[in-house]
Amino acid sequence: MGAVVRRPVAFVSAIVLFAEAVGVVVLNGILATVVDNQDMSLAGMDPGAMVKGTWAIGIVSGVYLLLCGLALLTAGIRDRAPGRVARVALIACAVVHGVLGALTVGLVGWTAFAVLMVVLGLIVLTLVAYGPGADRGQGEGTERPADGAEPGAPATA
Repeated sequence: MGAVVRRPVAFVSAIVLFAEAVGVVVLNGILATVVDNQDMSLAGMDPGAMVKGTWAIGIVSGVYLLLCGLALLTAGIRDRAPGRVARVALIACAVVHGVLGALTVGLVGWTAFAVLMVVLGLIVLTLVAYGPGADRGQGEGTERPADGAEPGAPATA
């Protein structure tokens, strides 16, 4: 996969993760507001602690998704593979999307599953596009024949 494809995929993946980060924070904010308005405890927990915990997990998840999106955006701008730490963060993000996708089938529905799988596919496609050997010209027509002749040259007997 050449640079023609991997840069746009990295940009689209970054935009999707930025939008998802905003969505996660907003969703957790709505959940925190509902818990606060109901003023009910869950197994004796303080409702205030549940509200703060919901906001905290929403903000932490949003920041994590923003950082992953920033890593993809940087990779797309520089047209270079993400660094080791960014690659590990993106792999963890892909795994989380896979697990959440499996859970959402039963809890939310197939549409949410499809959305999470599209995001998972974008992250994995970006990681593969910038993977080892991506810059070595391992595409069609670049392999050298065994006799060392130029590609496309007539074969000699």
